[in-house]
Amino acid sequence: MDNLTHSLLGLVGAKAGLERLSPGATAMCVLAANAPDADVTAMFGGYWFYLKHHRGITHSLIGTLSLAVLVPLLFWVGDRVLARWRGREPQVRLKGLLLASALMSASHPVLDWTNNYGVRPWLPWDGSWYYGDLVFIVDPWLWLALGGAAFLLTARRGWRAGAWAALGLILTLAMLLLPRSSGLPFPIVAQIVWLAGLVGLFFAWRRNVAARFGPKLAAAALAFVVVYWSALALLHARALTHANVVARSGAQQSGETLLRVAALPLPVMPLRWRIVAETEQSFYRFDISALGAPNHAGESWQRAEKFPKPRGADAARAARASEDARAQIFLGFSRFPAARVETNCPGLSLVQFADLRFTEPGPARGDGGGGFRVEVAVPHQQPVP
Repeated sequence: MDNLTHSLLGLVGAKAGLERLSPGATAMCVLAANAPDADVTAMFGGYWFYLKHHRGITHSLIGTLSLAVLVPLLFWVGDRVLARWRGREPQVRLKGLLLASALMSASHPVLDWTNNYGVRPWLPWDGSWYYGDLVFIVDPWLWLALGGAAFLLTARRGWRAGAWAALGLILTLAMLLLPRSSGLPFPIVAQIVWLAGLVGLFFAWRRNVAARFGPKLAAAALAFVVVYWSALALLHARALTHANVVARSGAQQSGETLLRVAALPLPVMPLRWRIVAETEQSFYRFDISALGAPNHAGESWQRAEKFPKPRGADAARAARASEDARAQIFLGFSRFPAARVETNCPGLSLVQFADLRFTEPGPARGDGGGGFRVEVAVPHQQPVP
């Protein structure tokens, strides 16, 4: 998930009671909730180095446990150094910080597992990816629930209220303007619900609801997250069942063998799911409603985007391109790597791999890739089997 969601979860977890475990626990909860994303430093090694190592060892079981101990230890040491410098008694309680850190650190890979980017929990022994496929990488309903509780519980002073208002304005502009600039299918009803939620939070703040309910607000927000995930799990199971019916029927009509099907979450719309189906000949991608019935499987299959797999000489070129170091990294990450081969370049072919979770093959850009694509040039003079 995005770091805003991780930070809000850490703050709400603190306000639900973890802040009472030790002085400094609130700040530690927010840092621990984000700690596995320390692998963002891999960006200094370039795009491909980052893609290889992001959601790597720091998101694994052993990495998360290590960070869960390291972060509170740093707080504890820092507090003792500061106490000696200022001539006061240490304030931090290490046991309390360890407990809070363990809970918040563990929340990070759990949140990341729920989306379709995936995690690798068994590194360094096993690099297999696992995907929850419940929520998109960014989810405004988690922002609204967690951010709303955090706002009500912390915005008691003017400058804090102003900071929360600025954040709310930025997120609202994203909700209203992003669909136009990105082509993402945000329905108008989602924008209305978002605005209504902000208005409700404003009136709850004016009525000082936090003074009446206190930590119960934070607990309610955390409970909402669990209920929300549970509902999405049911919707995902229904969408996947629907998708299997559509894909199996369509593949049979096309004379193909269905290999696998996935139902991937779309931003904002919990009832709408993006389906990717793979056969031995092609990838197919289409959208379905979790509440619909697969009565018109043929129509859904006919509307699907089709991405044929390279065949013959193109398949040989794609196989040779897959041996490129960048392609190796990309294919190790990619879940549905559709390939496109262009042979109209003098002296070489351009092979493009694109992960259908996030993008699709397109005209060659000649930049080597990035943005969940990779392009590899295969010289023509190399014999094609």
